[in-house]
Amino acid sequence: MDSYKYLEGQSMQRTPLFERDSFIYWKNRFETYIKSKDLDLWLVITNGDFQPIENILETKLDEVVPFEKQSDELKKRLTKNDEAKMVIYNALPRKEYERIFMCNTAKEIWKTLLITHQDSAFARFNTIITSLKAFDEGCSSKNYVRKFLRALHPKWRAKVTVIKESKDLTSRSIDELIGNLKVYEMIIKKDSEIVKAKGERRSLAVKAKKESSDEECSSSESKDEEYAMALGVLKKVLQEKR
Repeated sequence: MDSYKYLEGQSMQRTPLFERDSFIYWKNRFETYIKSKDLDLWLVITNGDFQPIENILETKLDEVVPFEKQSDELKKRLTKNDEAKMVIYNALPRKEYERIFMCNTAKEIWKTLLITHQDSAFARFNTIITSLKAFDEGCSSKNYVRKFLRALHPKWRAKVTVIKESKDLTSRSIDELIGNLKVYEMIIKKDSEIVKAKGERRSLAVKAKKESSDEECSSSESKDEEYAMALGVLKKVLQEKR
């Protein structure tokens, strides 16, 4: 067998090493590798961690089971969560690890990698940068960064201003910049979802208050009508007595 097959990242026994410049190629190889080893690991990466839940015979319901009461089968299944994270870690260089080390699950890590490297706009810019480097080796990283910042959509204006004013702009690589912007994009998206959720809750609260107010008005009008009817009956009785 050819010796190159034993190289790290190309061996059938080792995780394919991350390739930033050929992300789709690496992604497909990585997915195939994981599925060939353990489908449960791929399930954890794409769907999220297995949970410490078992069906209780007495209640016939799925319940969260504390560690000391977990069966060996459940414990073995839960180890897949850390195995999935480790298999991704083993594929990443240190710079990529620094982007995802705060992710708690394999699914979060995978999603971050996809957002950072698979986004078409950033991928296209990387292609342009690679071409520029090939034709103009003397162009500095600082110039690439500035060109990239000028090409960004106005929605990034606030973040671009912060980056331009930072003291480390001259030493910031294009990869670090893209990673930084993608994290910022995730934060903005999350904040937007929070604001949207608050707006929906506020709308529901206003609607509930209005319905409650309408019910009170309806109840009050009903009582007024009953009172008027009672007065009318009383007035009629008094007239008959006369």
